Amino acid sequence: MSSGSIRLKKAGGQASDILSFIFRYALVIGISFIILYPILLKISVAFKDKIDLYDPTIFVIPKHYTLDNIRMAMQIMDYGPLLANTLLFVAVTTALTTASCALAGYGFARFSFPGSNVLFALVILTILVPTSTLMVPMYLHFRSFDLFGLYERVSGHSGVNLLNTYWPSIITAATAMGLKAGLFIYIFRQFFKGMPKEIEEAALIDGAGGIRTFTGIMLPNAVSPLITVILFSFVWQYNDTLYTSLFMSESALMPLKVASLPAQANQLIPQLMGYASSSGIKSDPNHVAMIVDTGILLAIAPLILLYLAVQRYFVESIERSGIIG
Repeated sequence: MSSGSIRLKKAGGQASDILSFIFRYALVIGISFIILYPILLKISVAFKDKIDLYDPTIFVIPKHYTLDNIRMAMQIMDYGPLLANTLLFVAVTTALTTASCALAGYGFARFSFPGSNVLFALVILTILVPTSTLMVPMYLHFRSFDLFGLYERVSGHSGVNLLNTYWPSIITAATAMGLKAGLFIYIFRQFFKGMPKEIEEAALIDGAGGIRTFTGIMLPNAVSPLITVILFSFVWQYNDTLYTSLFMSESALMPLKVASLPAQANQLIPQLMGYASSSGIKSDPNHVAMIVDTGILLAIAPLILLYLAVQRYFVESIERSGIIG
């Protein structure tokens, strides 16, 4: 082969590599823009003055910057107490869900008992069945909650009404029946099933029982699925509107407040702007939309900060969970 053909082949290979590099980055940038565009648009609206709404030359970058939208949205939502209450509720349910699902997944992975395969098939079924199909029986169950009929035997009443309290979510989370619990049990089962049995045999020789082996040996090694489940559970519980509207329709939680934000903004904006309630001045629909978009941005801001803080650990945990599972 001549030197000219060798140089031509190298040039063709370099051109192919450059085109492949450009295509990959163009694809990544395009997908990133599609994902980030709604968030960037809400950030722009949050700092945009009301007068910029009627300027046709403004698209994303406003001419007049203001913090009034953020201030009004925080006042309408009562943002500080609302966020603290939501984070506390989500943290408790996430901790209970993670602990109960880890214990259930370990039991399915390491213990053989009659009917274990049938029970695990039912767990998988909870992943496939739409949650909306369980709304009516769960609502009726917690409207007159009675554990094994003990309350009715003692008091003579049919049960305790737990609706509009946090107890339905706490009970379902603590018993591995909460939001997406079937998926979390499956993740833990696959992880524990892939761990060598010699670890448990060595612990048994040292005198450790099942609970001690789980809490002292198996669980500390399950960092990857723990991070995955904690993050998924936190985000899904934070954004959940089905269970919160079904069980806690009167509670101060972020999903319920965001759902009612348009109506509240339409009612309260004139008062926040200094107009008397009896003046009859109505809210500008475009201004109301700005406040609603700002409120949505404030609602998702904790999740964005959470992802920025733990995204490296989250990606690593997903990769390790997939390899071991």
